[in-house]
Amino acid sequence: MVNDSKRNLEREALLFHSTGRPGKIEIHPTKPLATQRDLSLAYSPGVAAPCLEIARDPSTAYDYTAKGNLVAVISNGTAVLGLGDLGALAGKPVMEGKAVLFKAFADVDGIDLEVDTRDVEEFINCVRYLGPSFGGINLEDIKAPECFIIESRLRELMDIPVFHDDQHGTAIIATAGFLNALDLTGRKISDVRLVVNGAGAAAIACVELVKAVGLPHENVILCDSKGVVHRGRTDLNQWKSAHAQDTPLRTLEEALAGADAFFGLSVKGAVTPAMVAVMAPRPIIFAMANPDPEITPEDVRSVRQDAIMATGRSDYPNQINNVLGFPYIFRGALDVRARTINDEMKIAAAKAIAALAREDVPDEVAAAYAGRRLRYGPDYIIPVPFDPRLIAAIPPAVAEAAMRSGVARRPIIDMESYRRELSARLDPTAASLQALAAEVQTRPQRVVFAEGEEEKMIRAALAFRNAGYGTPILIGREERIRETITSLGLGTTLDGLEIQNAKLSYHTKHYTDFMYRRLQRRGSLYRDVQRMVNQDRNVFAACMVALEDADAMVTGTTRHFHSCLNDVLRVVDPTPNELVFSVTLMIARGRTVFIADTNVHEAPTAEELADIATQAAALARRMGHEPRVALLSYSTFGAPVGRTPDRSRQAVAILEERRVTFEFEGEIGAHVALDPELLSLYPFCRLSGPANVLIMPGLHSANISSKLLQKMGGATAIGPILMGLSRPCQIVPMDATVSDILHMATVAAAEAGR
Repeated sequence: MVNDSKRNLEREALLFHSTGRPGKIEIHPTKPLATQRDLSLAYSPGVAAPCLEIARDPSTAYDYTAKGNLVAVISNGTAVLGLGDLGALAGKPVMEGKAVLFKAFADVDGIDLEVDTRDVEEFINCVRYLGPSFGGINLEDIKAPECFIIESRLRELMDIPVFHDDQHGTAIIATAGFLNALDLTGRKISDVRLVVNGAGAAAIACVELVKAVGLPHENVILCDSKGVVHRGRTDLNQWKSAHAQDTPLRTLEEALAGADAFFGLSVKGAVTPAMVAVMAPRPIIFAMANPDPEITPEDVRSVRQDAIMATGRSDYPNQINNVLGFPYIFRGALDVRARTINDEMKIAAAKAIAALAREDVPDEVAAAYAGRRLRYGPDYIIPVPFDPRLIAAIPPAVAEAAMRSGVARRPIIDMESYRRELSARLDPTAASLQALAAEVQTRPQRVVFAEGEEEKMIRAALAFRNAGYGTPILIGREERIRETITSLGLGTTLDGLEIQNAKLSYHTKHYTDFMYRRLQRRGSLYRDVQRMVNQDRNVFAACMVALEDADAMVTGTTRHFHSCLNDVLRVVDPTPNELVFSVTLMIARGRTVFIADTNVHEAPTAEELADIATQAAALARRMGHEPRVALLSYSTFGAPVGRTPDRSRQAVAILEERRVTFEFEGEIGAHVALDPELLSLYPFCRLSGPANVLIMPGLHSANISSKLLQKMGGATAIGPILMGLSRPCQIVPMDATVSDILHMATVAAAEAGR
């Protein structure tokens, strides 16, 4: 099962990276380039003006180019993840991934650069001349000790931040957790004895940073593969020798006896339960080796119930995850145009992360991790990666430290305004989707994939299983499903997967009786219903959900949306006092709009428009957005006059009577609703900013606009999400990808879990 799961993940990863446009990044222009005038401004002759300005005053490069938001992610591939020296080209997928994380978490544009040399001087000479292009340099996956030399020299040679994340990212997050662990165990940092196993880039950086925050030099014992790093050794490089101690201790086991804390940045199994047993009371154990820690939390608990434990893994509490640091550290450094990232900035970041963990956790974050208690304590000393508060907490702390230490070239005057800008900078949708996934992992569900013989459905079901979301149930013939799985190279085992064949299922009689009771007065004979249950996979799947043999279902790849919806509505009732309709999330350039109703009501009445607005606003709020609802029309506040806008105006009046708790406005044109400058022409408008929930006047406008945005505008679509059913059922478009199906299965599972 483990080997099959690993092979499945590898296969899915290869398909993920190769499907569509290969890789994970592309470049989009930020200015219009549709006319000759646009081109003349963007390039020749207009581009000469900013060139001359920059030649006159180099600092204006930050005003006229993307330099101030651009970071180079650079590697030579000599230490790629835990895979070793794979070379520059093989490291490119990781560097692209790092660029994606910069964008997703802090809206920093990252460009990956792979330098094909293992020679330190060649590497330095290549990178040092890139300063004019970038606002910062993120070094990645470079082996020790070369990484120390490279970073140190580049910091001397360049006047922009140079940051080796493998060293400092780990050190900052570990230090944040360490400060909180000290607080929870009532220790003073000056009294703590720390043992560090591993003496590579991350370990040395951890030791240096914890010393910088107050841990005395003599209180740290560093160990490498040969034992304790002591002053009697003659095989130490300059970085290890800086932390050597005059001590009789020679082994890790000896060093851990009576120690207060342990940092592991070495290898799986380096620490045994017996070693933990002889540590001081309430030991602090950060076993950060990846993918497997030096000792597991289970093994620690077998000998010590009083330990505070952290690892590098997401399936245990207190994950030391670099994504909590590097995007936000660069965000703050770029925003003050820092010359470097110094110790003061690193310490500020660590303290900001530690302080955030002590604050009350927002409901939307806590809901995503329902299986854990996200309250400051032994199992929550570090914020979770998708906490939306991180971007407003860490960059300001880094920026303030840069200003205090004199490395900021553009100080921020109004820090409170800066925090508000940061909070609004990122769309919360990505975090909300991840939160949904985490929510499902804590409450796994049984989800029916109705079109179980289709390749995309099978792949999505396997991905659902492998992600730990629950048990996928495929409707179809077992031999066909097995053949497809084998032909795709996705393994041979069906462990964790369930297959139901309607013709062979012992549930069929029960489902037929249930359906006959529903449809006998709606023109259906018993044999008609029997045929439906036996032959229609959607009906069978919906019966499983309606009668609680499954928690949710997903379908749609082989039949039109309305056909699937009709099948589902034969079996599943609407939620009382709610309308059945669909919402499509359109995500473009980091901005999400909710469009409704994209699939169900051809010409909704004013009452239905008001219902759709209310339910769509509730969905937006659950997804982390404060809803600003626009009831759209071709007319904006009576211009031009026409009959169609009447329904939008009437819906606004209904919402006024209901005294809803969200912002709304109508009738209003889409161009006005989405443009703050145009909105300002209407001072009476109730929207405080651009709309993010768009209520369309009819199915034609909703369906057409959402599909145009996706196919022509390059927007990412999530949905349509079916609203208003009493049981969780989702219908994907016929052209849905495996990822689309998985997203909708996750949405359905999360709804079922609630």
